[in-house]
Amino acid sequence: MENDSIQELQYLITEEIYLLPEDQKAILSQLEGNTANTPALVASEPEVEPIPVNGSFSKGILILHEEAVLPSEVMEMLVNMIKAVGHSMSEVGMASSAVLENRSMEDFQALNAHVVLKFGKIKHPVNALFDQPYEIHADGETEFLFADSLSAIFEDKKLKVKLWNSLQILFNLRSGKK
Repeated sequence: MENDSIQELQYLITEEIYLLPEDQKAILSQLEGNTANTPALVASEPEVEPIPVNGSFSKGILILHEEAVLPSEVMEMLVNMIKAVGHSMSEVGMASSAVLENRSMEDFQALNAHVVLKFGKIKHPVNALFDQPYEIHADGETEFLFADSLSAIFEDKKLKVKLWNSLQILFNLRSGKK
């Protein structure tokens, strides 16, 4: 029916149609591009679900990891590192790259993380923020530490040392540039 012409509509609508003066003004102003006097239909934006984070995330520490699932030995290494900097896994939040895929930077910022530890490549715009791994970066009130994937760190002792040195600075366990 939307595609029917006025001539075709005359066969469907047999009564006369009257246009009220206020409707005429509204239609004319819409045609002229002036919609100030007409009530506009407001399209409501769909509610966006927050990014799901595993853990309580009570300390504002967010761990982003490349791997869909962390092997038990890699998870054990991560737990030990978090304990070594004075926190527990129950205080942090974790999200995999798959969870962040197709999410906006606004969705990410809505998490309101204070410290972000990013391991590996994440399918999210957060990857583009900084390009120097193992250096601490600040963006507003959020501190970032980007590193290799947890699996790569687990396999390489030199990467473990680099990560540990950066974590010590980030969590004020030793002096250094922050």
